[in-house]
Amino acid sequence: MVAFPRAEGLAVVDVTDAQLSGGSDALILTQGVAEGRVVRTHDADFGTLAIAQGAPVVGIVYLRPGHIGPEPTIATLRHLLAVNPGLTPPFVLVARRTADRVNVRIRPLTPPAPPEDSDE
Repeated sequence: MVAFPRAEGLAVVDVTDAQLSGGSDALILTQGVAEGRVVRTHDADFGTLAIAQGAPVVGIVYLRPGHIGPEPTIATLRHLLAVNPGLTPPFVLVARRTADRVNVRIRPLTPPAPPEDSDE
């Protein structure tokens, strides 16, 4: 499911390519932050980690419904690229597809506070 975004010029890393397949959601988010990447997922647990637990993220793009084949996912990604919602990290974007309509919700997140300098 990386051929379409790569063809659009996006620098995409698949969890399998990154040897993160089967890794925890927290590990995937941590790697995403380390590489400055947005995580695209069909799994609501990523949003829970970012919102409820405050895990650091660059961004999460959560596509609903999920796991129904590549065509609806590609159509939703095309829609997002066309509307270009102007995202500022950190964020959670939820795109819900119903037939030919896509509803987009964006939740800006508070960036983590920088570490305090200690002069001890």
